[in-house]
Amino acid sequence: MKTQTVRLLLAGLLAGSLVAGCGGGNSASSTGDNTGSGGNTGSSVIKIATQSPLSGSQSLEGDGIKLGAQLAVQDRAEDFKKLGFDLQLFPQDDQADPKIGVSNAEMLIADPDVYAVIGHYNTGVAIPSSVKYEEGKLAMISPANTGVELTEAGKKSVNRLVARNDQIAPAAAKYAKEKMGVTTVYIAHDKTSYGQGLADEVRKAFKELGVKEVAYEGINPGEKDYSAIVNQLAAHKPDLVFYGGMYAELGIIAKQAREKGYTGQFMGGEGLESNDMYKIAGSAAEGIVYATVVSDIRSQEEGKKWVDRFKTAFNKEPGAFSPFAYDATLVALNGIEQAIKDNGGKKPTREQVMNAIRSTNEFNGLFTKVTFDEKGDNKHSQVYIYRYGKDKAEFIGEAGQ
Repeated sequence: MKTQTVRLLLAGLLAGSLVAGCGGGNSASSTGDNTGSGGNTGSSVIKIATQSPLSGSQSLEGDGIKLGAQLAVQDRAEDFKKLGFDLQLFPQDDQADPKIGVSNAEMLIADPDVYAVIGHYNTGVAIPSSVKYEEGKLAMISPANTGVELTEAGKKSVNRLVARNDQIAPAAAKYAKEKMGVTTVYIAHDKTSYGQGLADEVRKAFKELGVKEVAYEGINPGEKDYSAIVNQLAAHKPDLVFYGGMYAELGIIAKQAREKGYTGQFMGGEGLESNDMYKIAGSAAEGIVYATVVSDIRSQEEGKKWVDRFKTAFNKEPGAFSPFAYDATLVALNGIEQAIKDNGGKKPTREQVMNAIRSTNEFNGLFTKVTFDEKGDNKHSQVYIYRYGKDKAEFIGEAGQ
């Protein structure tokens, strides 16, 4: 594993500054230009929005994104107060639903005090929402989306910290063949932009490596019985099931497959990363492997300290993407701060902030270094391998090492 660039941001937890932000009051933004361009509206409020599922089956990880951003806002609130601005968090529940994500995006654009969006969790929600962000010149930084097409449309407002599916899939396929001894694979996906996108990329990677594909199937997420795919696994007996999708469905599939006598291995992408895997799959969770964009934050002393701060602040463990939500927010705030300075200390426009964020170069977050390329992808993104043990996911190392 490569040494990660880390640094500890020393700041108190300014919880009081978040009360108004979490409440989502708009009294400070009720005057001035409401065209979505941002700028000096006469308000000293600067809002950082989040978009992630805060309800439903994916709320555990969605809440983790919100709280990662919240901790970063708390850490930087005093700095912005000295500049004359009231920094607030403005969390939104996209419910993992594209229509709700788009509706929320339109609402955020209509609020001139919103200067950046941290999100989404689901690529299928991020892509249509990003169309709105681009129209409103509202910068978005994703801590989790890996779908290739997100940054392929040339949108100046869209950025991400994490690796893309076309980086994750080859690394995962190579690990499966060389380290797991896989010669045959059953590929399944949840028909979403994220899941099918990852499955398509890994399908190409396995073919190039000479691994035989026994089937390629899509499933309907949200169901409780996947006997159709489980029966195929029992019949084909592939060495590996690679699943492009989320932990909720793979957990059910793994549990039902083990009950049916399937003894092969399971693998997927970062969508399989969640402490809820054990609740869903039970003992079948053990041995499930996933390739993800997040390193083992507890392997570094500063990461351990951050986890302790997170637990103290929120009385819970960080989610899989809480660390990158934290860093994504720091990147956003760095861009906003630069735009304020470039604007003579006055509240900048959203376009100024959007351009400042895209110009991020060699920014040292706590968990990753960030330099955005012309598409908005981070040049320093990495891929890592984890395996579920008896009671927790165990860090294996950087893919390819």
